[in-house]
Amino acid sequence: MVSKSPAAAKREYLSLLKELDRRRRTNQLAAYQPYARQAAFHAAGATNRERLFMAGNQLGKTRAGGAEWAMHLTGRYPAWWQGKVFDKAVRLWAAGVTGEGTRDNPQRVLVGPPQQPAEWGTGMIPADAIAHTIMGRNAPGALDSVVVRHGGGGDVQAGESVLSFKSYEKGREKWQGETLHGVWFDEEPPLDIYSEGLTRTNATGGITIVTFTPLLGMSDVMLLFLSAEEVERMGKG
Repeated sequence: MVSKSPAAAKREYLSLLKELDRRRRTNQLAAYQPYARQAAFHAAGATNRERLFMAGNQLGKTRAGGAEWAMHLTGRYPAWWQGKVFDKAVRLWAAGVTGEGTRDNPQRVLVGPPQQPAEWGTGMIPADAIAHTIMGRNAPGALDSVVVRHGGGGDVQAGESVLSFKSYEKGREKWQGETLHGVWFDEEPPLDIYSEGLTRTNATGGITIVTFTPLLGMSDVMLLFLSAEEVERMGKG
């Protein structure tokens, strides 16, 4: 048996570290471990079509939304998952206030850095699940949609989910017509946009999730999710 030289062993070790880092970076979903509020938000999807995750900045709202959307798109649900499950490929939307906002938040979390196409596949959707991307026109680096491999393995042919990106600024008319399994509103939408998005999911019994920091006060959309007791308590506060 011929032993490797120290230099060769070092190169092999560094190559192994590089490969491990690549696998970690291109499969963020596998490493997702929700904290208590995120886990409760996900679990509520088993029995609720409409959900709200309202919290301050940098508290994991968009990350939670991105992780859940990646699971539904790919069919890769972890052992700890207790929320909504789709057993076939889905059509989902992810939306923000503007085209730039959608690009910089949901798209970034789901796909990777918008301005670095070589890094697409380092978001919550695993790189090996991204079949192809379609560019949008709303903002530089913005995607219109992503085709995502769902399930598959062994003798089973993978299905294809479709994720499309939307914005509120285009108005309600741009939200009409589609039949969807889910709509993710990242940042608070106007009530008419929310209602139209929810309508898109009626035929499939699909879901809506809303993730935002409350900046608009006691809005119509917020009131949809709060009990009378919560509204009264917030009013007194």
